[in-house]
This record gives sequence, C-alpha cells and structure tokens, in this order.
Amino acid sequence: MLLRSFLTRIVPPVVTLVGVTANPLASGTCTLTASGSDDAPAFLKAAADPSCSTVTIPQSTTLNIASRLNMTGLANKHINLEGTVRFSPDLPYWEGNAFSFPFQESFTFWLLGGSNIMLDGGGTLDGAGQAWYDAFAKNSSLSRPIILTVYQATDITVQNIKMINSPMWFNLVNEGKRVTYRNITISAATTSKNPAKNTDGWDTYRSDNVIIADSNIDNGDDCVSFKPNSTNILVSNLSCNGSHGISVGSLGQYAGEYDIVENVTATNIRMSNAQNGARIKAWAGKNVGSGIVKNITFEGFVETNVDNPVIIDQCYMTSDSDCAKDPSNTYIQDVWFNNISGTSSGKEKAVVVDLSCSPDGRCSNVNVNGITLSPPSKYGAASYSCQNVELSGNDAANFGTCKTTG
Repeated sequence: MLLRSFLTRIVPPVVTLVGVTANPLASGTCTLTASGSDDAPAFLKAAADPSCSTVTIPQSTTLNIASRLNMTGLANKHINLEGTVRFSPDLPYWEGNAFSFPFQESFTFWLLGGSNIMLDGGGTLDGAGQAWYDAFAKNSSLSRPIILTVYQATDITVQNIKMINSPMWFNLVNEGKRVTYRNITISAATTSKNPAKNTDGWDTYRSDNVIIADSNIDNGDDCVSFKPNSTNILVSNLSCNGSHGISVGSLGQYAGEYDIVENVTATNIRMSNAQNGARIKAWAGKNVGSGIVKNITFEGFVETNVDNPVIIDQCYMTSDSDCAKDPSNTYIQDVWFNNISGTSSGKEKAVVVDLSCSPDGRCSNVNVNGITLSPPSKYGAASYSCQNVELSGNDAANFGTCKTTG
C-alpha cells in the first residue's frame, strides 16, 4: 500500500539509460537498454539514483549481468522487469565474487534490500544454470549462486515474474520482514544428463512475516524451505512439481546455534512427482545444534506420485543408532497435518505417512485430521510408520503402530 501511494504521486518523465545514470534533475521512470557488454553498472546506477523512482527493463531488452548486484539500502523503488535479466555463466568470476553467507555456505548474484521496494513487470530472471549443472556434476564442492536474495529488507513485494534455471536456490529471504512473493513461475530444466540440483524455490532465514502465494514451481529440490529463525509465514496456493516438498528445516545443523521455526502455515498445495510432500527435518547426533519447531500447519495438500506424502524426520542425516545415542536437540511441537489427500509413488511401498522422532518426548502434540492418502494399488491399503511420536486428532486411531493421545 505504501509503495502504491508513493508511485501515484509522481507524473514521471522517461529517461533511457545506456551505461549512464538518469538526469539528476528528473524524477520518474528510467529505462535501461542493453549495452552489449556488462549491464550491471547501469542497472546499479539507476537503482541508486533517487530520481529514478521506477527502473524499467523493456520487453525487448535482455540485460547481461556479468558482475554482482548490490542493491541494498534502497527506498521507495519500483523495478519494472518487463524484459529479461540474465546472469552471465562466467563461473570463475562468480566463484570469486558472488556475495557469500555463512549459513550452508550460500552465495548469491543479487542482493536486494532496503524498504518499500517492488519488483514486478511480467519479465524473466535467468540464472543461465546449465553451465553450473554440468560443472557441479564434475565437482560437487562447486559454490553456486542464488538468483535473488532479499537481504535486510522491509516491505518488499516480488510479483508477476518468471525465474528460470537458477544455479542453486532461486530465492533466499535473509533477515527480511514483511516480504511478499505472488504469481511467480519458477522452472529449472537441464538440457544434458546432469540434473539441476539444489534448486529450491524459496528459502527463508532469520526472517519474519513472509507470504509466498499463487505460484507454480518446477524444480529439483524443496519447493519452499523454512530455514532457522523463520517466523510468521504463510505459503498458499502453490503447484510444486518434481520437488522435495514444503519443508521445515533442516534445523539443528550447527553446534552452538539455537534454531526457531514458529507460526508457519502451508495451505492449498498441489504436490506432484516429488520426493516429499509436507515435511519437517531436524539433525541429530553429536555436535549438533538445538532449537524448536512450534505451531506448524500443513493443510489442503493434494499430492500425486509423492514418495513421502507426510514426513517428520527428527534424525535427519543421522543413523538410527546414532540418533538413539544422541537424539535431536530440536524439539517439535504443535503440528497439524489437516486434509491431505492423494497418492504416494510406492517407493516406500504401502507407507504414506512416516513420522520418525527422536526418543525422550522430543515430538509432541502432532495432530492428524482428514488424511486420505493411498499407495499404488499393488501395495494394498495405506500404512503408517511411526517412531517416538504421540498423535492426536480425528485420524489418530487409524495409525495403529503409533501411540495416540486424546
């Protein structure tokens, strides 16, 4: 609302930029054109120029971004992406110059931060990921960039754009507040035998009040993942294909760190051809961190050909024996799985729900209501795998291998 009112006060002239800033005496729309070389400097100048309230990349324009974009500290800015922003696949440059984060050794092409910013316009962000997919197949230690990181930002809207072929995650919200994504189309597709790995649609980290809605995602990892210290998040009306699910975690990965994910709702999700559907994952074993997962609701999921339609894994990346000796220090409580329907892939045979918690009551108040999931017919009736979990809810009595309460 603030951005809309800010923009409607302006009757802007149009300034066209080819590697130069707008007229400092003007106030309004600045339009970028391709320079034939690196367009990052012109893009940065326009974004930093207070006379450019709107920065437009026209439909016919593809900007070649061959150097990193630091657009932090912006205010009252509209980036009108009608054309394409394509990140050059210069792997040696990006390996040495992309912005880095200590959490999971993340890297990014573009930092977008400040307050009251809108990115929209119907255009495309292109990560030119194929070179990265092929290189990662040869070198699994390769650091690959995220297309867009909303960083230390407040009141941000990203909507009505396409994002294709990110080298790694598509979106990271890092230390953001009141961030909204709406009507985003995400696609990661390889043209070789090497898959597009770790191409999460969204990851939230140390962020509060995030909305992700009305979007289509075709990728090779989590559709949405809530990383440490993600709070008050709504995910609504997504179609996810080929993903690893809507995932809380992984949490507790780093010793000495206390991770929180709290007040998260994922609703009206269509999950197809995926590894997981509704998922919570936390580390166990020696030298791990701690934390809490609290007040999480997964509801209205319709799943098709999903390996694990509903899963809690509190021994993530940990053997059963190590998990028994050193249980997870990330407690999970007040979780609702409501109205989840569809079919599993049969990879786990008849099992359609797998709730595996650490011992000593570290999973509590897990509720199951309206679970109508089926395996392929050759495996017979649906079955449920449970370990160290107490269930409540209308369907708890159907989970014969689980201890129930209420």
